Amino acid sequence: MMLVLLVCASPVIASYFAYYVIRPEGRRNFGELVDPQRPLPAIATQTLDGKAGQLTALKNQWLLLSVAGGACDVRCEQNLYFQRQLRESMGREKERMDRVWLVNDEAPVREALLPALAFATVLRVAAGDVAQWLEPAPGKRLQDHIYLVDPLGNLMMRFPADMDADAAAKAKRDLERLLRASSSWDKEGR
Repeated sequence: MMLVLLVCASPVIASYFAYYVIRPEGRRNFGELVDPQRPLPAIATQTLDGKAGQLTALKNQWLLLSVAGGACDVRCEQNLYFQRQLRESMGREKERMDRVWLVNDEAPVREALLPALAFATVLRVAAGDVAQWLEPAPGKRLQDHIYLVDPLGNLMMRFPADMDADAAAKAKRDLERLLRASSSWDKEGR
């Protein structure tokens, strides 16, 4: 009788042992989770045509966020390209996600970039305010990453610097999982 009880209880005992003693640390996400999450700060923003606003007005939508100066170097252009491609690759779920470029200086945005930014939100912000909110990986610059903000307004993930096509495919899987997991409570649009 004890042998039968031991055989029946062994899976439960093994699961408690594995969870509380061994503690597997495997992860499935490609992007680095920001812990603790950081809420959208009340940073003053200005659109390219001069309209003032607040960064907190971007809540209620998933945000793919990048930061760079108005001159937009090669890294900036690649991040903007990957932002657009990631959003478009979400298919019918893309309406739940916005692309945001935070321009952290007063340099004018090049005319050649404007057609690609037609459906993106481009806001000028103070460089010091953004640097206090966003945090790059050690040894990287703020503008090297693409950041993800959830609909509740929390910075929750940053994707690795120097993204390429393989990294973008892994980032896409992260975004698909997040959108699928949040489909019951998150609705498209603001």
